[in-house]
Amino acid sequence: MPTEIGGFVASGFEPVRREFERNFSERGEIGAAFAVHRDGEQLVDLWGGMADLQTGRPWDAETLVCIFSGTKALVAMCVLMLLDRGSLELEAPVARYWPELRAKTVVVRDIVSHTARLPGVTQDVTIDEFADALHMAGLLEHEQQNEDPRAALCYHAFTYGWLCDGLVRRVDGRSVGRFFADEIALPLALDAWIGLPGELDSRVARLELADDWPQSPHLQAETLARDDLTRSIWGNPPVFDRGAFPWNDARYRRAEIPGAGAIATPRSMARLYASLPALVSPRTLELARTPWSEGPDVVHGAAQRFGVGFQLQTDALVLGPDTGAFGHGGAGGSIHGVWPSSGVGFSYGMNELRDRDALDPRSWTLLHALHSAL
Repeated sequence: MPTEIGGFVASGFEPVRREFERNFSERGEIGAAFAVHRDGEQLVDLWGGMADLQTGRPWDAETLVCIFSGTKALVAMCVLMLLDRGSLELEAPVARYWPELRAKTVVVRDIVSHTARLPGVTQDVTIDEFADALHMAGLLEHEQQNEDPRAALCYHAFTYGWLCDGLVRRVDGRSVGRFFADEIALPLALDAWIGLPGELDSRVARLELADDWPQSPHLQAETLARDDLTRSIWGNPPVFDRGAFPWNDARYRRAEIPGAGAIATPRSMARLYASLPALVSPRTLELARTPWSEGPDVVHGAAQRFGVGFQLQTDALVLGPDTGAFGHGGAGGSIHGVWPSSGVGFSYGMNELRDRDALDPRSWTLLHALHSAL
């Protein structure tokens, strides 16, 4: 039977709906949503499939989903607001705000652009400790900058979040999750949280790992066993291992995991990206799009280009055909961002995690159909 698709598309965006339907009929999608927002108008709001394969719960208009590293952009928005207010300076030593940090030469720009040489944690961490932001920040206080040449530009998959959270706590007094809730999510009426309220747990899509997960070399058990740097990033603890995978546990949903734990509706994510100009001044927003680091990330086998916490387009065009796009993707295939040339915010979220393609055809086809419609 064809998958029932809910929601709507504005006139002229019917090809986007057709590609969304094809994700289910031809590309094996389990459950997903795709949303597009521009100038206060919802252009696309689609959902379909199953939110929970175990119970048969369908994906509906209010289904929430973990966006993994899409969280980094939410954290970046908080940092941008503090920069805009003068509470933080990009070129200031982090030790000015966080004197306990052992890595005294790190500046704020290094943390937000993945050049701090603190991409992982070397002290052994348990699954429970990983979900404790204060504990993890405490471990990072004692980390030395990694001298491995590969660490010079290396995706700080989780430490980015704890480092930014530590900064926000020290200059503002609130955690980054609380700051996001008070300053961004509540004023914009978003269904988005870094630390989900327990009463909303029943709305969250249950995540599934694709049958061939993982394909990425940095997640392979043999890589983690032989490569100390990669293990410190992805294997301490191995939270994306098929045997451990804790992200469906209520304690992980409630925890503030600021590098990977945000939970949201794609509808809210698209509206948030389209609303960025309302959050900070044009000058500060331009910092988000300015390349503060770029080049090959040897550990992850990809070219990287970062603004203030945001992924910027590379030749791979992972954020769609618009070359000026910025945003952030998440583990398994979700993608969220903005095309400044058209003022469009977009968000694709799903519950089956795949990593078999450099460009996930589920999101890639949607973004190309959107670009053509625009």
